[in-house]
Amino acid sequence: MSLADYLAKRYLTADLPEKKPRKRKRKDGAQSGFIIADDDASAWEAKDAAVDEDDAPLNVGVVSAEFRKTKRNNWHTVGAAAPSSADQAAADAIIASAAAENQSRILADEDAPAVDATGQQMESGAHAGLQSADQVTAQLERKRFDERNRFLLEGPERSGKGTETIYRDASGRIINVAMKRAEARKRAEEAAAKEAAQVEAQQGDVQRLEREKRKVALKEAKFMPVARYVDDVEMNEELKEKDRWNDPAAQFMTKAQKGKSAMGKPLYSGPFMPNRYGIRPGHRWDGVDRGNGFEKEYFAARNRRRDLQELDYAWQMDE
Repeated sequence: MSLADYLAKRYLTADLPEKKPRKRKRKDGAQSGFIIADDDASAWEAKDAAVDEDDAPLNVGVVSAEFRKTKRNNWHTVGAAAPSSADQAAADAIIASAAAENQSRILADEDAPAVDATGQQMESGAHAGLQSADQVTAQLERKRFDERNRFLLEGPERSGKGTETIYRDASGRIINVAMKRAEARKRAEEAAAKEAAQVEAQQGDVQRLEREKRKVALKEAKFMPVARYVDDVEMNEELKEKDRWNDPAAQFMTKAQKGKSAMGKPLYSGPFMPNRYGIRPGHRWDGVDRGNGFEKEYFAARNRRRDLQELDYAWQMDE
């Protein structure tokens, strides 16, 4: 059904004249015609009420009574004719093929997606205005593709790849990283040397001398034989030079006692209280013990413990 047929069927009604004998010819039939009635008109309104020009029924195509007698279609088509089913199907097929071609062009694996560059472009790369999701996706892909190509073409000099980081202080001056690292390394070495010096200062002169002697002995040990027997002269001399407080044959030694310490300083030659480390007093000592008596108590406790062990062992043997 065409648009004209639909309007004629739904909205156009013929105002037919009163039936009169055919021998009479009505002159008022020339004013008859079709009237488009308003569906919203109230049924109870007075017929003689004043009708506004905008609400009045519209007379369309006022014709004579001959309109009903003619056999020819007097309707005129306004605008383009409604397409038939075949034409509509052909048009739909053309539109579908164009959409499929556009979609395949967007999704094709090419160097860069095809994008319509018309219109204002936003910061994200997409164009402003109403558009489909595929178009927005293609525009974003295009921007990423251009940025990647620009990054590759600029090279490492422009992108800064592989360059050293520039550091600045609070005032904005450039900091020389190599010089700062050298200064930090120097400070670390100085701190390590100071700590080693403090550890060295905590040791005594005799301990340092003994450590040097052990180093010399290790160097000389490379030239010593693997096995050392009782007739080894060097070994016997070393054993003779050692002083033992409980050696019963020490009084028969003809070797004179040394009057100097290992550091070359003179030693005290008179009697003195023994200590745990075997250190002799200096030659200027006046013989007065100014300690708190700990060394005396230490040796007394050690002798007491040894005496109890020997007494316990003797009682076990008697049983």
